[in-house]
Amino acid sequence: MIIQGDKMKKTLLAIDDNSIPYRKNVGLYLSKPEVRKEPVLRASEFGSGAVDDGAAHFYGTVLFDEGLYRMWYYACHWGINPDWPSRKMQQFKKLSTRIVGGKQMITGPLCYAESTDGIEWTKPSLGQVLFKGNKENNALLLPHTLVSGATVIKDIGETDTTCRYKMVYQFFPEFSDPIIDEFGNKPTVALATSPDGICWSVADMPFINQFVEHSSFIKHDGKYIIHYHAMGTFAGHFSEGGNPCGRTGIARISSDFKYWPDLMVESFAPTEPEDKNLRGQSGNYDQVHLGVGAASFGNVCVGLYGLWHNADFDNKFGEISCDLGLLVSNDGLHFREPVKGYRFIKRIDSPATSIPGENFNTNLCQANGILNVGDETRIYHGRWRNVDRNEVEEKRKYYSAEVGLAVLARDRWGALRLNPDESHGVVCSAPISMSEDVQKLSVNAEGIDGITVRLLDENFKEIKGFEKGTLIDSGNIEHNVVWGYNKLSQLAKEKIIIQVQIAKTNGISPGLYALYID
Repeated sequence: MIIQGDKMKKTLLAIDDNSIPYRKNVGLYLSKPEVRKEPVLRASEFGSGAVDDGAAHFYGTVLFDEGLYRMWYYACHWGINPDWPSRKMQQFKKLSTRIVGGKQMITGPLCYAESTDGIEWTKPSLGQVLFKGNKENNALLLPHTLVSGATVIKDIGETDTTCRYKMVYQFFPEFSDPIIDEFGNKPTVALATSPDGICWSVADMPFINQFVEHSSFIKHDGKYIIHYHAMGTFAGHFSEGGNPCGRTGIARISSDFKYWPDLMVESFAPTEPEDKNLRGQSGNYDQVHLGVGAASFGNVCVGLYGLWHNADFDNKFGEISCDLGLLVSNDGLHFREPVKGYRFIKRIDSPATSIPGENFNTNLCQANGILNVGDETRIYHGRWRNVDRNEVEEKRKYYSAEVGLAVLARDRWGALRLNPDESHGVVCSAPISMSEDVQKLSVNAEGIDGITVRLLDENFKEIKGFEKGTLIDSGNIEHNVVWGYNKLSQLAKEKIIIQVQIAKTNGISPGLYALYID
């Protein structure tokens, strides 16, 4: 449930067919988010010497925290920082990446930005990292140099205020270097904690020598969950029959953020080619990039996944592009598509800033970027301009990434509406156990004049006194339902089903987006 001050809210979304499974003459109509054309955060100017003069990748997080929008993202920069301590410098020993004008493009560091409106962002000087001669930058001090993926939560339930903010990030240790062999020799993740989201301490590195390119880190139903993707056999993951598989969504879980059992959950898998010889991360078919970029809304999670249109990784990387698909989950581990294969945000709708005369593909990237603020659902996402590392040198400098924003009215991921040529329809929730402190039922809907709400018992029979509720028009997106002098608290400890009847009224077909129980 969503804790809102001293209240708790159960959310039943139209896209969640576990919560609202029953329907007649009604179908799901997914929404189309409004995408802001301009990025909300850009990389610094190419060659400026800034920590993010190569890219501002949103393998990151946006939180709305005490009236302030706060962002954590990972940067790329051109040219090795000569001020790294010797221990950190070791991690560059065998670095191989893009070269332009004799300079390498480097992954990392993690960075911080903030905003009062979530549109215009500043990159504050944190004074933590000495970078190319000065500390006037927004880089975060961490013990690893080559880093990515800054997924952050504010753990409201944490009693230790020094650990109120928790982060999972990826790092890339130097291969086979004895100085840092404690980190292993494969990319993996580190866990970090902070009292303020600015000064971080590494708490653990639970998956040494296991590749984890993650997309989100959430707390759901009291459990901490990391979502990432397994890139075929490289991560020790196989499809049915021990056959190779492409990029697949995977999850890890912990009850206390300290102990992480070395076990995986397949959270979302693509359809693999029937021909087993065509499978694998190099296969020329659609795969799941980064796994699930999830957000918890109490009893339900909504997520995005990268619909990765694959090509030859080594020779045709620039041909790869990526859209974003929509997912929903009730346990935070297993996700499903409300509509299979539907591109919720298309790369053509949210393209990376173009370069005149060039035609580079866009790869959209999801992370901890979904949040509700007021009457809006905001979807922050990455827009990666995919310039092939094998391009001629004068084009390699165009590689970049920025942060984009798409917006919906709050929780309006999709609506249940009448099927074509139908004038009446009905939907019913799954049985719901009512608590003693339940206060109200409300509806997130359009066209409420055509909506009637009834309460049924678990056998689908009407409950006396709750046959027909009155919707109170709030003039907003959420409308309370009342039954005269009858109160929902009268149904404490009972199981009920919410029935919503939908009727076309004055030529208007209503749309039901969500039901809420406070």
